[in-house]
Amino acid sequence: MTLGVLERRFQDGHLEGFVGDFTITWTVPVLLFCIAFGMSMDYEVFLLSRIKEEWDRSGDNQLAVARGLERTGAMVTAAAGLIAIVWLGFALSGISYLKAIGLGLAVAVLMDATLVRGALAPAFMRLAGRANWWAPGPLARFHRRFGLRDAGHTRQEADGRKRS
Repeated sequence: MTLGVLERRFQDGHLEGFVGDFTITWTVPVLLFCIAFGMSMDYEVFLLSRIKEEWDRSGDNQLAVARGLERTGAMVTAAAGLIAIVWLGFALSGISYLKAIGLGLAVAVLMDATLVRGALAPAFMRLAGRANWWAPGPLARFHRRFGLRDAGHTRQEADGRKRS
C-alpha cells in the first residue's frame, strides 16, 4: 500500500506542486522495505512479548491476546505517531528523493501500527488459538531438556501447565 501511495502522489503528479517533477527510482522501494521492515519488527516484539507473558501467566489464548494488545496499544500508537512525524519532516526536504522516502516511511509506519499490529496480528492470533504456541518437536525437546523459560516461572509451574 505504501508503494501505491507513492506511485499516486509522486509519479502520477498529484503532489507535483509539493515535490516537483519526480520519478521514483528502484532504490526508493528497496530502501523503504529495508527500513520499514526493521522498524515494524520493534512493534511486533513489543506486542508478542506481552502476549507471551500473559499466555505463560494464564494459559488462555484469547485473554493473552486481548491483554497483550491492551498493554502495548498506547505505546505502539505513540511511538508510531512520533516516528511518522519525524519521517514527515523528511518529506519537507528540498530533495525529491528524501521527500519520497519520508512520505513512504510515514505511511508505512502508520499502516503497520494501526492495521497490522492493531487488527490483523491480534485477529490471526485469536483465530489460531493454541496453534500459536506450537513448537517443532526438536525445539520443544530442547526447551524441555535445558529448561528454557522466562525467569519468573519455575519448572513445576511449566510442567504442571503442560499436563493440564
